Amino acid sequence: MTSRTASPAHKVKSAPPIRLGINIDHVATLRNARGGVHPDPLRAAEIAVQAGADNITAHLREDRRHIRDEDIARLTAAAFAPLNLEMAITEEMLAIARKARPHACCLVPERRQELTTEGGLDAASQVKTLKPFVGTLRDAGIQVALFIDPDPAQVEAARAVGADAVEFHTGTYCGAATAGNRAAQARELRRVVDAARLAAAAGLEVHAGHGLDYENVLPVAEIPEIVELNIGHHLVGEAVFVGLGDSVRRMKAIMQSARIGPAQPKAKA
Repeated sequence: MTSRTASPAHKVKSAPPIRLGINIDHVATLRNARGGVHPDPLRAAEIAVQAGADNITAHLREDRRHIRDEDIARLTAAAFAPLNLEMAITEEMLAIARKARPHACCLVPERRQELTTEGGLDAASQVKTLKPFVGTLRDAGIQVALFIDPDPAQVEAARAVGADAVEFHTGTYCGAATAGNRAAQARELRRVVDAARLAAAAGLEVHAGHGLDYENVLPVAEIPEIVELNIGHHLVGEAVFVGLGDSVRRMKAIMQSARIGPAQPKAKA
């Protein structure tokens, strides 16, 4: 059963529909554990879209520990769903993005020793670096999001550098939920709510992701300013037991239950 927590966000009749982006990194992790081509991330992406996913997210890390360059090339060539390319702020990744022309890029912090992205990008300390980087991507027709913590200074930095969207790091909220710390969970949810309102008022599209699962996603999906959730590890893990299509359908149903409105929107053209 989906858990409920004391939430400052409730269903709002005027809330827009919400999109689901599926991160397929860990399908590639499984493939790379043994080498070869199976399981194929492209096949996983296609199954996810058939089950209701609105777009596909893939993080091309500098160390290529899961997604590889050829995966990005195949995903962009297949074009059966918008591709959100997660990437570090490096000249190498900028060149790859300009060549691949994904629908969107999400700029994330990256450290070689981390198991997964451990927090949001400190955009506030990198405005001078980020502004031309974001501008180059946008000039190539690519929408740009910054993966940031739900903090007013980071939201203002995203606006200042010309980003189209922000994706709020929900890892702290999810960690509190897993630990059963309801006070911390409510506090972190309030941070996301307040930051989402601030970002939307600044003209930024609002996304969220990291650590979301069947049990903690509903309060986040209820935040009316959030129009997209990007989820990967939990759904790929559940796919071991129920299949990827069923895991995606269940998540999409939970998200839709948080909204009252028409059918899902397409990712912005």
